[in-house]
Amino acid sequence: MTPATPAYAHVSPTDRWTPDSIPCQSGRLAVVTGANSGIGYVTARELARRGAHVVLACRSQERGQEALERLRAEAPGARAELRLVDLADLTSVRRFAEDWSHDRLDLLVNNAGIAMVPFSRTADGFESQFGVNHLGTFALTGLLMPHLLASPDPRVVTVSSEGQRFARFDMGNLDAEHGYRPLFTYIQSKRANLYFATELQRRADAAGLSLRSMAVAPGLTRSNVLTGGANSTRGRAYGALMRLLLRSAFRPTPEGAKTSLYAATVPALPGGSYVVPDGPFQLRGEPVLRSRERAIRDADTAHRLWVLSERLTGVLLPVPAQAPSRD
Repeated sequence: MTPATPAYAHVSPTDRWTPDSIPCQSGRLAVVTGANSGIGYVTARELARRGAHVVLACRSQERGQEALERLRAEAPGARAELRLVDLADLTSVRRFAEDWSHDRLDLLVNNAGIAMVPFSRTADGFESQFGVNHLGTFALTGLLMPHLLASPDPRVVTVSSEGQRFARFDMGNLDAEHGYRPLFTYIQSKRANLYFATELQRRADAAGLSLRSMAVAPGLTRSNVLTGGANSTRGRAYGALMRLLLRSAFRPTPEGAKTSLYAATVPALPGGSYVVPDGPFQLRGEPVLRSRERAIRDADTAHRLWVLSERLTGVLLPVPAQAPSRD
């Protein structure tokens, strides 16, 4: 893995990076999870606008179809399709991978996730935030790995969160075995996303693979992650408060999608990059590379999480590595 130096570094320091900066993506085949709304939808739309064939990987047939039709209207001539996957159900994840009918996969954007929801468990019995945000992402990436490795230049982008910096990562309570706090569990699952992305790059490097694994933090971004799904049942007062907060403190969705698009498309970006907004506390701003992050250097915890994730999901990623040295 080749982390960027210094801690913050624009690839093009004199230019403001926008989706118009994306090079032609023609011939590239991409999957974006959670592409029916928010950052995932914008990511899928902008990739399609630049010529990529984009698979919208969504949980709901109805919402996914609406997103596909909207994308085709906003990006005339776009090559896009809808395929269903529910990261809260490993059977659904396996079915998505088994039904893959293309000859390869060039780009996987692990965008889908849930945030600070009331306690529940996935179809496989995992706490929902850990199960969806990390285990579902881990399993999907692993099951799609043969198709990624069939690409000459495969790339995986995993959406973490600026909030992961505040996580106290408790390997003994990843699945809420010893109590559940929605915010703590959420930021812990987002730390797991960063551990996964960096460990995937370590293993790809050790195996001599061309795969590049990136992680991103979008910053405070308007989406339905705090108001939709399980959060939609929290009552009218909660919904009104969240909508007010989103309008006043969170930036427009296309701004939040920049880090995902940057990580997915900048040609020379090194594997292992962590792309974040350059503003205070990574809450807003332009995409930059962040290397001074504790989780990026914590190979021991990342390795232990990887081994645990393989055991819990039953998915063994074909990128083995030696356990990190403890000298």
